[in-house]
Amino acid sequence: MNDEATTHYSSIIDQHSLGAAFLRDQFGECGRPKVGWQIDPFGHSREQASLLAQMGFDGLFFARADYQDKDLRTKAKTMEMDDIRLHDYNLPDFVRSFLQAAHDEQANGSNVNVFYSTPSCYLYALNKANQTWTSKSDDFFPYANHPHGYWTGYFTSRPALKRYERYSNNILQVTKQLNAFANTQARNIIFYLSEPMGVVQHHDAVSGTERQAVAFDYAQRLSDGIDAAQNVINEAYSKLLPKSDESRSGTPQFLCQLSNISQCLEINGQELFTLTLWNPTIHPVVHYARVPVSIDYTVRDPTGQMIAAELIPVSEAIQRIPGRANVAQNQTIVFKASLPALGDEKQNVKSKIKITKNEACLLQNQHLRVEIDDQGNLFRIVNLNRSITVPFTSQGFYWYEGFPDGVVEPDHQTSGAYAFRPYNQTAQPVSMSRTVTCIKTQTVQTAVIIFNNWTSQEISLYDDAEVVEIEWTVGPIPINDNIGKEVIIRYDTDIQSEAKYYTDANGREVLQRIRDYRPTWNYTVNEPVSGNYYPINSRIWIKDQTRQLTVLTDRSHGGGSIHDGSIEIMVHRRLLYNDGFGVGEALNESAFGQGLVVHGRHVLAVEQPASSARLHRVLAQQLYMHPLATYSLIQQIYANYSATYRLTWSALTDTVPLNVHLLTLDQLGPKNYLIRVEHYFELNEDDTYSQAVTFDLQSIFQSIGTINNATELTLAANFPLSELQRLNWTTNDEQSQQMKIHNNIPSQATTVTLNPMQIRTFNVTIV
Repeated sequence: MNDEATTHYSSIIDQHSLGAAFLRDQFGECGRPKVGWQIDPFGHSREQASLLAQMGFDGLFFARADYQDKDLRTKAKTMEMDDIRLHDYNLPDFVRSFLQAAHDEQANGSNVNVFYSTPSCYLYALNKANQTWTSKSDDFFPYANHPHGYWTGYFTSRPALKRYERYSNNILQVTKQLNAFANTQARNIIFYLSEPMGVVQHHDAVSGTERQAVAFDYAQRLSDGIDAAQNVINEAYSKLLPKSDESRSGTPQFLCQLSNISQCLEINGQELFTLTLWNPTIHPVVHYARVPVSIDYTVRDPTGQMIAAELIPVSEAIQRIPGRANVAQNQTIVFKASLPALGDEKQNVKSKIKITKNEACLLQNQHLRVEIDDQGNLFRIVNLNRSITVPFTSQGFYWYEGFPDGVVEPDHQTSGAYAFRPYNQTAQPVSMSRTVTCIKTQTVQTAVIIFNNWTSQEISLYDDAEVVEIEWTVGPIPINDNIGKEVIIRYDTDIQSEAKYYTDANGREVLQRIRDYRPTWNYTVNEPVSGNYYPINSRIWIKDQTRQLTVLTDRSHGGGSIHDGSIEIMVHRRLLYNDGFGVGEALNESAFGQGLVVHGRHVLAVEQPASSARLHRVLAQQLYMHPLATYSLIQQIYANYSATYRLTWSALTDTVPLNVHLLTLDQLGPKNYLIRVEHYFELNEDDTYSQAVTFDLQSIFQSIGTINNATELTLAANFPLSELQRLNWTTNDEQSQQMKIHNNIPSQATTVTLNPMQIRTFNVTIV
């Protein structure tokens, strides 16, 4: 079963679709699941329940709920069974014990009727009982099994693997799209990445709760899958880019998978190379490309014009990452690329910057002003368009001491892969001083802030950008003092948040959180910090009447708002003790003989609450479906190369509404495709984009062919939506609960209407 705290809805859907297809192919209709039974995921998300309902599930039985919640439900009889958390195989003993108890009861006469059942039969019987059921609109996070046992550490555990899963999915979605548009019919090869992507959604995989050797195995499987996908990408580009069949034997495309640490040895010192950027969204994107280089180059856009491209130094923090090659590039070329929807743009690269140190650094563009003082403190962000200012009382890295072993106390709990339990409730700064280097170019302005030899950040403001980017680097976390450390980035502001903060559910809908509060029971606070940590899959924000600060992430983290006006996000953990929940080893990741270094990115948006959704919804999709860069080494100058190859290409000829997202495009056969489209705005969060939207599916298939049949499917794509029949339930709000089934589009029609947060899935045949 997939994890529910650290997974993204796109990957959850892909995983379940892969499994549903296997069951259908092996067992036919009899193998279609309608009820889920899971005993191990550590808390449950609202989005997971929504997705399962859209896949045709009637119910879900699960075991793990917070001990306080569970105790209350047991007493109030608002749960159907107690303590089904049975991890060991003890069925024979259990059956014998049960039968003996039944015989003992029957000896004195009893009206109990016992028979063998299944979750499906039991759920059906509950439905036929015609009872009124309680409802729950929040989720089951965070999960605690005793007063100090909050399973909130795994929201962050193994942050490198969490990022690698996102990166792998980015490659998977691009590969599926290119396979579809180029008609390479390589789905069997793509399976080598689809399968490990499905496996890594497991609740002891992307969650970070596996042993180290197993984590290595997951990463190896993804790496092998990426190698296979790269072959498909190369084959697809060999069809899409040449202007004629005669020129199909082009130079191979390749990925630079270490470009996040400014290393790409394949292009190092090359006189000529191309960079191809594929935009996997159905909307044009402005992307700021960063290419690691060791010498200066000129950059030409698809029209042959030289474009502004600045050469900036790679920070010392990046250069000293363990394992980074000594001959790796120490500079980065940065330039702006405008990418067409579902398309690529090729840049030909051929070989005024101002730098100040320890002075106040002012970053400003057309929309924002970012002020950093001469001590490297982020002072404030000003939204110039809205005349909104968010001052920062503090911003930077802090750490909690992980609770150690050997302490005698009731319900003793150490910090480990699953559990986060700080020894002290106040985080300590990683350093009392920092240095700042200010780098200004036409394309990007950056403040490089070094806290110590294992924490740093780069605050960047790109030309015409409406957001601020923070690239953070943490590690190797020192443990020579025999203290495990849990490292956070904290953003402290004067926003009057009134104990409220907001986190996403699996990258989709957003839930309000209230500090020290649970919506369905009277919460007793035993762990003030970890008890207020929630999964952050893509974003977290705080707001008051006039201002909202949103932080978007490039992977899943744990975090919360422990004080009003503050957002804290845990980015890395290095611990010395096992937490006793089954891993059997401490969470102490290392690489190249040292503690693991992790590099990541946060995106900050300062906006009015009423207009924030337009910004964070679009940005979250762009961050998740990031343009994919591939390179090729060429021998031709621009004039000759451009005569042979297309330098820009788009699958779309028409504009698609901004609130529509292409979730899946997968070629099933030569003329057969699976497509998922979604409305990714919530109801009532934006005056313009939270409305129903209608568009033509044919606009996405324009470059492939003409749609002659479209059959709407359930979310898992394993049977027609018209055949979906789910149980009706009457809840205590006096409403009959059943998923709304929207009418299928006629098989010959291609116009689709989407309501807020709706996903629609189609099997499409073209001619």
